[in-house]
Amino acid sequence: MKKLLLLFVCLFTIQSVVRANDDKPIKVDQLPQPAQQFVKSHFSDSKVAMAKMETDWFDKSYDVIFTDGNKVEFDKQGNWKEVNCKYSAVPASVIPAAIRKYISENYPDAKVLKIERDKKEYEVKLSNKWELKFDLQFNLIDIDN
Repeated sequence: MKKLLLLFVCLFTIQSVVRANDDKPIKVDQLPQPAQQFVKSHFSDSKVAMAKMETDWFDKSYDVIFTDGNKVEFDKQGNWKEVNCKYSAVPASVIPAAIRKYISENYPDAKVLKIERDKKEYEVKLSNKWELKFDLQFNLIDIDN
C-alpha cells in the first residue's frame, strides 16, 4: 500500500513539474492591454516573429520576440520586465529619464542594449560591456564590467 501511495505521489509530482513550465504561442492581440500598447508605442516599426505566454506554477508572463532579434518580457498584468535589444539600442522612450541622463553624461558613446526592472531595482547593460544598477529612485547602486 505504501508503495502504491508513493507511486501516485511521484506521478502527481512529475505531472505538476511538466505542466509548471508551459509555453503557449499566442497572438499579439491576446497580450494584456498594457503590453499591446507598449509594443505599439515603442516597437511600431518592428515586426513580431512570435508572442508567447509562459505559465509557471502560480505565475504567468509574456514574451514578444521580434524578427530583428529584439525581445520584450512582460509580467502577468502586461507591465514590461525586460527589454533586450541584441543588435540595436533599447528605444530611449523605454528608459526612465533619470537613467538616460546618467548614461548620456557618464557614457556618452554607449548604447543601452538591455534594461530590466523588478520590485527593487533597474539593471542596465551598455554596449561598452558595463552593467549599471539603479534603485527605484534612480540612484546608482552598483557598477560591474
